[in-house]
Formats: sequence, C-alpha cells, structure tokens
Amino acid sequence: MPAKNSHLVISALGDDRPGIVNRLAKAIYEVDCNISDSRMTVLGGEFAILLLVEGPWNMLAKLEDQVPELQEKLGLTITTKRTSERAGGANLLPYGVDVVALDHPGIVYSLASFFSEKNINIEDMTTSCYAAAHTGTPMFSVRMNIGIPADIHIAALRDEFMDFCDSMNLDAVLEPIKN
Repeated sequence: MPAKNSHLVISALGDDRPGIVNRLAKAIYEVDCNISDSRMTVLGGEFAILLLVEGPWNMLAKLEDQVPELQEKLGLTITTKRTSERAGGANLLPYGVDVVALDHPGIVYSLASFFSEKNINIEDMTTSCYAAAHTGTPMFSVRMNIGIPADIHIAALRDEFMDFCDSMNLDAVLEPIKN
C-alpha cells in the first residue's frame, strides 16, 4: 500500500509578469509533487498565488529547501506551511452568496460579521470594484461560498440575511451551490 501524501500550502507575492506560474509549477513538478488546489490573481500590480501541494513528505521537504532560491530567481516573497487534509464538512450545507452595491467602506466587514455571528464559515470569497455601465458610478461586488451548519433553519437565515442586506442597501442572493 502506497504511503499517504503530505500537504504543503505555498503562498507567493510579487510584481506581476508572465512566466511566474510556469516556473512555480515546474519546481513542484520536478520534485514529483502535485498542485491539488490553487488560487491566483493580480491585485494592483502584484501577482498573488496560493497553492495546495501534495506529495511524499520528503519531496515536500526538498521543495521547501528550494524556497530561498525560488524567491531570488522569481523576485517573489514565498511562504510555506505544512498542513493536513481538510476534515470533511458533512454537516455543512454549501451555499453561494452574491452581493452588489454602491462601493463604500465596510461591506466585507459587515458581511463577515453577519456570518461569523451565526457560526457560518466563509470558505471562499472574491471581491471587485467596477464602474457601473452608463453612469460610471463606483460599484462593489462580492462572491462568497459559505458552509452553513445543517442545524440552521435556511428559510429563517435567508429572511434575516435579506433584511440585513436591505438595511445596508445591498442587492444580494443566497442560494445553494449546485454541484
């Protein structure tokens, strides 16, 4: 029976330019490890990446030893952290939240507070600012994936969330994620 793989989270940040993903992926591939999950984006002029890498513990150690050289070659700030497989969320219902509003400070904080007070985990979140069509008004959008504990009454939560959003002048949708 093959040995169970270990897991390593890698985060990297640096000036955006072509080839960063290629060079990071090559370094991971060359030590016989695999990228099992990732997020990457450009924020301002900075490139940011999060990678979940899996492989034998000794190959992950070899990859960790290469971090100083990779930082130098790629001009990135790289951090690593060993982690374990995520525990199953069998008692969590996957829901998506979409919010659009006039841009103003505190939207993310208010949404995070609402869900945190109800012990609802934000598992993934993407935000963006953009200019409204025709008017150019600054707009803000949020997309979240949340895990709702199975013992929460969904209809009551949805009503409370919609009332909360109405009070903040946020246009929102809360719906199950269809896999």
